[in-house]
Amino acid sequence: MAVKRNLIANYVGQGWTALMGLVFIPLYIKYIGIEAYGLIGLFAVLQSSLTVLDMGMRPTLNREMARFTGGRRTADSILDLLRSIEFLAMCVVILIGVGVAHASVWVATSWLKTGCLPISVVAQAITIMGVVSALRFAEGIYSSSLIGLQRQVLLNVINSSMATLRGLGAVGIVIWVSPTIQAFFLWQGLISLISLVILSVMTYSSLPSGTRGGRFSLSELRGVSRFASGMVGITLLALMLTQVDKVLLSRLLPLSDYGRYTLAVVVAGALYILVYPVSQAFYPRFTQLHAASKNLGLIQIYHQGSQLVSVLLGSAAIVLMVFSEIFLRLWTHDAELAHRVAPLLTLLALGNLLNGLMSIPYQMQLAHGWAGLGVRINAIAVLVIVPAILWVTPRYGAEGAAWVWVGLNAGYLLIGAHFMYRRILTSEKWRWYVRTTLPPLFAATITATTLRWMLPISESGFANAVALAAAAVITLIASVAAAPLLHPPLRSIAARILAINSIRI
Repeated sequence: MAVKRNLIANYVGQGWTALMGLVFIPLYIKYIGIEAYGLIGLFAVLQSSLTVLDMGMRPTLNREMARFTGGRRTADSILDLLRSIEFLAMCVVILIGVGVAHASVWVATSWLKTGCLPISVVAQAITIMGVVSALRFAEGIYSSSLIGLQRQVLLNVINSSMATLRGLGAVGIVIWVSPTIQAFFLWQGLISLISLVILSVMTYSSLPSGTRGGRFSLSELRGVSRFASGMVGITLLALMLTQVDKVLLSRLLPLSDYGRYTLAVVVAGALYILVYPVSQAFYPRFTQLHAASKNLGLIQIYHQGSQLVSVLLGSAAIVLMVFSEIFLRLWTHDAELAHRVAPLLTLLALGNLLNGLMSIPYQMQLAHGWAGLGVRINAIAVLVIVPAILWVTPRYGAEGAAWVWVGLNAGYLLIGAHFMYRRILTSEKWRWYVRTTLPPLFAATITATTLRWMLPISESGFANAVALAAAAVITLIASVAAAPLLHPPLRSIAARILAINSIRI
C-alpha cells in the first residue's frame, strides 16, 4: 500500500513540478530572449555538475532512512547521521557560493560566446545562479531523507507548491517587474530559501526525538563511508557522461544556439518525470524486502516496477520521438524553431528512453548495497564517450553529441545489465529483457509509427493537438495491453472504483 500511495504521490507531484518547469519556457524566451534562456540552460548544467560535491550524502541518507524504517537503525543513530551530513553539506554550500562567484567573470568572458547580452549582466547572472545552486544542493539533503522515510506524499506537496511559486512568480517578475535574467535568478533564490527551511522542519518532525538531540559523529560517517564512496564514484562518472556534451556545447556554440539545444534537452529530460516517481516509490521497498530476505516478493515487485517504467516511459518517449516537430510547434508557436529543434529532440528522447529503462535495475543494485558495478561501467563508458564527444562535437555539432548519448545508453542497456544479472537476480535476465521490457516497447513503436503515417502535420494547431493527444492515448493503451504484469493491479483499481460507484448509487 505504501508503494502505491508513494507512486501516485510522486507522479502527481513530480508531474506538476515538471509542468511548472516546462509550460512557461516559451514566455521566458519571449520576454528575456533565447540568449538569456541559454543561461538558464547553463544553470541546469551547473546544478547537475555540483552533484559531484555531494560525496554520496543524498543517496546514503535515502538508504539509511529506509533502513531506519525497517528497524535496522536506532533513533539516536539516524539523528546523528543526519546532523553529521548537515555539517558536511553546509561546508559544500559555502564552497559552491564562493567558488561560482569568483569564477563568474572568467566564465562570462572566456568560456561563453555571448552576443547581445553585456558581459557584466552575464557575470551577475552567474554569481546569482551560484547562490541558487547552493541552496538547491542543501534542499536535496532533506528531500532524500523524506524519500527514505517514505514521506513522499508530504515531499510532493512541498515540491509542487514551491514549483508553482517558482514558475508563476518568475513569469510575473519578467513580465511586470524586470524582464532580466538577474531578476529571474533572484526570484529562484528566494523560493529556494523558503523551500530549504520547510524541508528541514518537515524532516525533523518526521523523525522521533530519540534520547538526545542529534550530534556530529565521525563513527556514523565511517559506518556509511563504503556505500557513500561508491556513490561518489557513480555520481562523478555519471556527471561526466550526462553533462560533458552540454559543457562542451556551451563553449563551442553561440549562446543563442546553445539555448536551442537546451530547449531540446529540457523537453527530452521531462521524460524522466515518468521514471523518478517509480524509482522513488520502489527503492525503499526493495531495500526493506532485501533486508528481510524476502526474495520471491523482491523479484515480483522488481519485474512489476520494470514493466511499469517500460510502459509509461516507453509510450511517452516513442510518441515524443515520432511526433517531435508537431509537439514543438504546439508548444512554442514557432514553426522555424520547432523545425530546427525537432531532430535534436528525437535523438535525446531516444537516449533518455534507453537510460530510463535501467533505472529499476540500478535501484536494485543500490538496495543490495552494490555501488561498485555502476562505478566500473561508468568508468569504462567515460574512457570511450569523452573522446567521442570531443571528436564529434566540433565536426557534427549538437546532433553529433546527441548521437553519442544514444550510443552510450544503448551500451548501458545491452552490456551493463548483463553484468548485474551475473551477481544478483541471476535467473531473471532474459525474463527482464524479453518478457518484462520489450513487449510494451514493441507495441508502442508499432502503434505510434502507424499513427504518424496516418496523421500528417496540419496547419491547424487544434488539429495537431487532437492528433497528438489521440496518438499518446492510443499508444499508451497498446503498451498497457502488452504488459501483463500490470493487469492485476489495474483490475484491482478498476474493481475498487466500481465498488465505490455502486455504493454511491
